[in-house]
Amino acid sequence: MDRTIRKSIAIVIYDGVEPIDIGGTVGVISMARRVLPNLADVVVAREAGPVRLAGGLAVEAPYGFADAPETDVTIVCGGPGWSSAAEDVAMKAFLDGRRSGTLASVCTGAMILAEAGLLEGRRATTRRTRAGAEPVAPLDVMASRHDRIAAVPALLVDDGVVTGGGVSLAIDLTLYLLGKLYGVDARDEIAGMIEYDRAFAANRAALLIKSGPWSNDLGVSPDYRAK
Repeated sequence: MDRTIRKSIAIVIYDGVEPIDIGGTVGVISMARRVLPNLADVVVAREAGPVRLAGGLAVEAPYGFADAPETDVTIVCGGPGWSSAAEDVAMKAFLDGRRSGTLASVCTGAMILAEAGLLEGRRATTRRTRAGAEPVAPLDVMASRHDRIAAVPALLVDDGVVTGGGVSLAIDLTLYLLGKLYGVDARDEIAGMIEYDRAFAANRAALLIKSGPWSNDLGVSPDYRAK
């Protein structure tokens, strides 16, 4: 596949995003540009300007919803601020307007997609474990609130919308999306560059990847079995 083709990815953040969700997306994309020179990413928030992450770190979002450029992929980050972000009418409208490209989420970003009605009739995943004082794991919250979403524990689910598992699996989801954009050879080279190739293979071996149209018992594409 042509590695010089121009592709772009939007990373959607909000107050209370988990920093690792940004690192696992933007960081992988930054390294990927060493072999994919025309890959671009943009960080988008409700309004351009500083966004306060979980833990207190602030990052600058260059774009707001009103002026964010069209991209091939839009990834929604997760974090403890997801519940407030999911109630934001502007967030829902923005994500609804990105359906012409690939919609994706990492961790509890899937909960925002669910509340926006963008996972109805699909399989999806999110973080499957509780964190700290959380009474219920996000995956169980998704299952209880949304009876038209088939919530499954998985590394990632690609059912038209790509949803990834919890926290550090943002790296795996980003690699998967780069493979869809530029092919598995580029994806695997990037995984090796960031010294994540063994972890990527181990996660693929240990966790399900649910992705139609494959129909084997585990729903795992042969391409994504550990090598």
